[in-house]
Amino acid sequence: MSGGEDSLRLDKWLWHARFFKSRTLAAKRVTEGVMRVNRQRVQKANHTVRPGDVLTFALGPHVRVIRVDVLGERRGPATEARTLYTDLDPPPVRPAESDTPPSVAARERGAGRPTKRQRRDLDRLRSRGETT
Repeated sequence: MSGGEDSLRLDKWLWHARFFKSRTLAAKRVTEGVMRVNRQRVQKANHTVRPGDVLTFALGPHVRVIRVDVLGERRGPATEARTLYTDLDPPPVRPAESDTPPSVAARERGAGRPTKRQRRDLDRLRSRGETT
């Protein structure tokens, strides 16, 4: 940072690190009171963060635990944003490939929804039974 600054606003850093699409969204999440910096609840977007601080917050269905490594000077590309922090979350547990069912269940021929031809055949059979 220019001027020898060693801290940055929390909302600005979250935006630089690309956790939120806009600085306004980052500030809104901070003011909701769901953000923690070094285990302390933070409710002001102007709270300053420094390298070494640990942030904890919910993002979607996951709780993110992030250590600030670099403050950054701008909101750059995603590859640059990933260098600003270290993700302290354990990697997600994924079941083994053999344990997961196939994405589309295998069906035997004729099971499931009838084809157009089969529907017409059924209609013909039903209409014969009505006239008899």
